Amino acid sequence: MKTKRLLALALVSVMLFAFMAACGGGDTSPEDSNPPGENTPSSNDTSAPPPSADSGDTTDIPRNEALYFNGFQWGPSVGWNAFSSNMNNPLAFEQTADGARLPMMETPYMYNFLDNKMYPLLADGGVDGYSFNADRTELTYTLKSAAKWNDGSAVTAHDAAFTWEASVNYLPDGYANWTPYIADVVAADDSTVVIKAVVENGKPVNANMMIQYLGERYILNKAWLEALIDRNGGDKDSIANDKGQDCVYSGAYGPFFMDDNKVILTRNDSYWGQDASMWGKLPAPKYIGNVLYESNAAGDSVFVVGEVDVSQNYIENSYKMWTEQGLPVSTYLADAPYHIAANMPTAYFNMNSPKVGLDDPIVRKAIAISVDYDMILANAMTNQSPSFKDVPRSLMNPSAAEQAMYNKADVAALQWVGNDIDGANAMLDAAGYAIGDSGYREKDGEKLSYKVSCPTGWSDWEAAMYVVAAAGEKIGIEMETYFTDWSVYQVTMTSASQTEFDIFMFSTQGNAPAQPYSRIRALLSSEFNNLDNNWTGNFGQYSNSEVDDILKLIPQETDAAKLREYYTKLVEIYLTEVPSFSLMYRPEKFHTVNESVWTGFTSSDDGRNVPPNNSISGYGIADLYNLTLVG
Repeated sequence: MKTKRLLALALVSVMLFAFMAACGGGDTSPEDSNPPGENTPSSNDTSAPPPSADSGDTTDIPRNEALYFNGFQWGPSVGWNAFSSNMNNPLAFEQTADGARLPMMETPYMYNFLDNKMYPLLADGGVDGYSFNADRTELTYTLKSAAKWNDGSAVTAHDAAFTWEASVNYLPDGYANWTPYIADVVAADDSTVVIKAVVENGKPVNANMMIQYLGERYILNKAWLEALIDRNGGDKDSIANDKGQDCVYSGAYGPFFMDDNKVILTRNDSYWGQDASMWGKLPAPKYIGNVLYESNAAGDSVFVVGEVDVSQNYIENSYKMWTEQGLPVSTYLADAPYHIAANMPTAYFNMNSPKVGLDDPIVRKAIAISVDYDMILANAMTNQSPSFKDVPRSLMNPSAAEQAMYNKADVAALQWVGNDIDGANAMLDAAGYAIGDSGYREKDGEKLSYKVSCPTGWSDWEAAMYVVAAAGEKIGIEMETYFTDWSVYQVTMTSASQTEFDIFMFSTQGNAPAQPYSRIRALLSSEFNNLDNNWTGNFGQYSNSEVDDILKLIPQETDAAKLREYYTKLVEIYLTEVPSFSLMYRPEKFHTVNESVWTGFTSSDDGRNVPPNNSISGYGIADLYNLTLVG
């Protein structure tokens, strides 16, 4: 694919000239505004001096000094407070299990979902260089002596300990996602951090969550956090809304510019990571920027001409950009499915619904096996993920590590690839669900009729749910698609007692050190039942005591054979009871790059083992140190 770059670049130059001519001279709304440099006489012109960091002027940023992203967000950013979840500034901050976003704030380790390992960042030592005590109730790591904040002070264990303390005491949720597993984070000395587990029966509740913490949660500057708390009088809401303009950061980039349609970070040329103990040099781009567009289509039109380098958008039939148009565009995998699939958008059956049949696993499985998943793959994903023929359904994502966690032969008879209309009809006939006067299947005179739901405007999800509804009609079950605004959908979906949706859609968890346990717990555990504002999972309120018992055993089990036995049993129950069913495999993040300006992005055949994580998240940030300018 990349051997065609010279021809492709010639085509891009023509397209870029035409695009810039079309954009120049007119008024632009904030939603439609273009990336810095796009309306300059030449986007690669370096004759003008770069703007000063103090001015925040983005007009003359040379295109060959800036790396641009899109698809990270759909509303304006608010500020630079990494302690708050209210900033909507994902170029700078995002703390997720597949690897935190690392340009400004840094974690002890960088998670690599390709090999499920932790690579040291602020931490000293090698890969997976942390250590556990004998009973795994304490995890210890040491910070690099070279690690510094942008004000020149050292990153210390006291920063790590106070980040935990402040998070527990001053975040609105009291660190609810972590306190069930971590009891405390303490500084053993200036450079040694000890993470202490919540213990039950002498064992950690979940030692893998302690590992996940290392690559998901930032270490923040203690002195800055103390000032943040003090100036807001310790009030949680005020702290969360503080814009953090005085932020102290350890990463390679700091604040430069923010308005309603873009965020720009500028490189700190004193960044500690150029020390020999880390990268040994600075990242290649002097600026990185995230630009907002009014739609995927608007963002794609700028990406295709090379004014955006890395796109997190789902791009329909993206492979045609290089196979048919000859553009220097690529994905991590050169051939289908092009991306690394990690999560499984799932249709949940609502156990709260009074509708007849939803409480019967025969009805649920009949619906699930009748759905044409190949049609969903074609319409909602344009074949940019593996099919259920490629990777038979279970509770695992398609990664080799997770697929090895259960015995496929034991559950093969329970798996299905879909579009089995005859099989579904036979199941329903045998169970006594006959076609009634309504023209649909009935039980005790009441027809099987369900609302099939997802957020309106989420076109790929809508396409999937249309396929589900069409399958229902083929097996005598009435299904009405019911798409509603996200603001309404999210409140309904997370309610413990909702009866509005009968079959409804949401994503699962993707790659993380605590998988597949964490995803399965979220899909099946009854601990989430009867909880309002539940964002963790089991949205359909399924309950099974055997499942709950197994889920309690897994985090404390270290024997691989026993774990495989537990996971196989859970898959067997899931495929038999069918409380929900996955509609497709899907990438955790789309990672499509245009090499008109920069080259050197990760690909599956380059031998670098760098994950396609948007070049700035987890170990994916290693891309920034491999980039070079084209030509």
